[in-house]
Amino acid sequence: MNVLIDKFDVFAGGFWLTLQICVLAAIGALVLGAVVAVLRISPVPPLRGVGTAYVNTFRNMPLTVVMFFAAFGLPALGSNADFLRVPVLDTLVTRLGTDLPYFRFGLLALVLYTAAFVCEALRSGVNAVPPGQAEAARSLGLTFGQNLRYVVLPQSWKASVVPLGSVIIAMIKNSALVGFFGVVGDLAQTADQLTSAGGYSFIPVAIGISIGYLIMTVPLGALLDRLEKRQAVAR
Repeated sequence: MNVLIDKFDVFAGGFWLTLQICVLAAIGALVLGAVVAVLRISPVPPLRGVGTAYVNTFRNMPLTVVMFFAAFGLPALGSNADFLRVPVLDTLVTRLGTDLPYFRFGLLALVLYTAAFVCEALRSGVNAVPPGQAEAARSLGLTFGQNLRYVVLPQSWKASVVPLGSVIIAMIKNSALVGFFGVVGDLAQTADQLTSAGGYSFIPVAIGISIGYLIMTVPLGALLDRLEKRQAVAR
């Protein structure tokens, strides 16, 4: 178990990189998932078809397959997939000292995959809003966008926050796959580095990695339990 003390800086660096991956992926998935959710409930049939096709594709596809195509398929479309270049993200990754193209690819795969589940969590909240609310808004002359912005989405947020939290927790655990597709320095890649190259025993290394993920997921899970109890009392 000395590896947990001797290589604490390595574990801390892997935890910090994984945390930043999760934060960036969560922001991207929430934004993209909200857009897809709007498509799913749109009154325009072609837009609903696009949203439905997106959700059915990514929700029923293993994350490993999505990661594989992102890491090995996107580079074939161009030199390091320059169309994915974001200056702010590139600056951040350069400071982290990790591999820039694969960081971008892994992050994109995580966002695309998680956004499908974010969409369904948001849509479940929208479905919890009484239909009379939207009908009353339409009778007042509100457009579809105004109806969503001022009537439906503010009410659906309370019903969506707990499912969204569960999706983010699952995304944090899914982020372990990023290290196996070229991202250097995250928790999963740190485990491989310490056991394969460093020669340390797997069990204490796995305990250290598990502690890192528990630090990220347990507080979020406790917060979700508290929110769920508060909503139950309110009802």
